[in-house]
Amino acid sequence: MATLLTKELFQLKAEAPESVSKPKFEIRNLDLSYGTNHVLHDIQLELGEHQVSALIGPSGCGKSTLLRTLNRMNDLIPGVIIKGKVLLNGEDIYSPSVDVVNLRKRVGMVFQRPNPFPMSIFDNVVYGPRRHGLKDQDRLAEILEMSLKKAALWDEVHDRLHRSALSLSGGQQQRMCIARALAVEPDVLLMDEPCSALDPISTSKIEDLIDDLKREYTIVIVTHNMQQAARVSHFTSFLLNGRLIECGRTDKLFTNPEKKETEDYITGRFG
Repeated sequence: MATLLTKELFQLKAEAPESVSKPKFEIRNLDLSYGTNHVLHDIQLELGEHQVSALIGPSGCGKSTLLRTLNRMNDLIPGVIIKGKVLLNGEDIYSPSVDVVNLRKRVGMVFQRPNPFPMSIFDNVVYGPRRHGLKDQDRLAEILEMSLKKAALWDEVHDRLHRSALSLSGGQQQRMCIARALAVEPDVLLMDEPCSALDPISTSKIEDLIDDLKREYTIVIVTHNMQQAARVSHFTSFLLNGRLIECGRTDKLFTNPEKKETEDYITGRFG
């Protein structure tokens, strides 16, 4: 028999705030289409600073598209039409005056599957700082060590930094990609199903890492795994057919949802 998630899953989130903290992102009247395909409909959402926000919903509901609006990665898709506002620290990121390269430095992305470049671990992690003009080798070495430590990978790879990143395991590759994102000192980390290609042990390490990183970064994660959303996030937003159905504290949304569609999804009646 289908049931809601139990309150015991949320004991580690007892310190979660009652409401969204100071908003990092404010999404207002957001509509997005790919040509005639209307994907997002009038999204209104706030994402709190130094909190983990989860986006859940069935495949094709628009959650990854919504995630990509936060650093304008949808701009790369031909025919995209975006209306509404996405404010980062009160600034409209879709304003013509916004430097998109700098925006993507501030708002880093970790993808569903690890995507190491075919180069050494060292060169992978410092790729961003080098692209932004940093050439000082001592400073690059400092950034490398700091980023790998934040990604909980330094102890595992510090003695083989000049080996190919492709020699790492899948879980190590994903943590290295997180380190690469951290190396450019972002404010926000976007994670698009970062554990979907990983085994349970690697998934646990990534979840522990998210719990550590939230102290310094705002994190937005797309996940199909509702238990994962329950474990790592403060707030959860449920999307269906491109519409935001319900959002709120993760423990409340999973144990006492307000909308029938949310309850049906959480209990496995569809999706």
